[in-house]
Amino acid sequence: MPIEAVAIMSDIHGNRWALEAVLDDIRRRGIRAMVNLGDCLYGPLDPGGTAQKLMELNMPTVRGNEDRIILDEPGRHPDAPSLPFVQASLGREHRQWLETLPFTTSAFGDFFLCHGTPENDSEYLLRTVTAAGCRPLPAAAVGLKLKTITQPVVLCGHDHMPAAMRLPDGRRVVNPGSVGLPAYRDDKPFPHAMETGSPHARYSVLRRRDAGITIEDVLVPYDWHSAAAAAARNGRPDWSAYLGSGRVLF
Repeated sequence: MPIEAVAIMSDIHGNRWALEAVLDDIRRRGIRAMVNLGDCLYGPLDPGGTAQKLMELNMPTVRGNEDRIILDEPGRHPDAPSLPFVQASLGREHRQWLETLPFTTSAFGDFFLCHGTPENDSEYLLRTVTAAGCRPLPAAAVGLKLKTITQPVVLCGHDHMPAAMRLPDGRRVVNPGSVGLPAYRDDKPFPHAMETGSPHARYSVLRRRDAGITIEDVLVPYDWHSAAAAAARNGRPDWSAYLGSGRVLF
């Protein structure tokens, strides 16, 4: 029998403070089924503490692009300035856990989980980035990226922006936004900024009703001041601003 409610998390980015608040909210709602869509640990926050909590939960989890680079040799990613801090903060058991995470997986019978797209963990599924900026993709274009996926519900992350879409064939696509990083700036494939406009932790709740599936975007207050202070201490004033405001301020 299909489960009735699933909590969907993504893009925790080592933000233990945000993760703890989201888990408390999930427990308060009585939801037991959870999934995690990757980018679990990268960031100037608490990667080791975050890894420990996620390992204990043992929920269905996929590896994100910034989980993948943690396993590379030091120095291979000069465009990821917090990578040396993250690699130094993780124990062998944390790295071994990351190594076991699949690129994609299925869960609870009818969910397909990926971080970016089924083919590329560094590509947005629901958005496109051009020289003119970032914009949502139409449903038909999203459907083409999912032409090999048979599950009726596709869960993705990576762009940190909560969104849900019904495809022309009736499938549903859900991005829960980011638990741990409400804004960021990126240069690839073109310079762009993603921002939710508030510092809250975010996740989604998918419920099956008699009339069909409902999706709730959940904003959770937490101690973002401590998270922002940790980012500043660990050499990332840009992340400190993102965490404290939910905006790209510089």
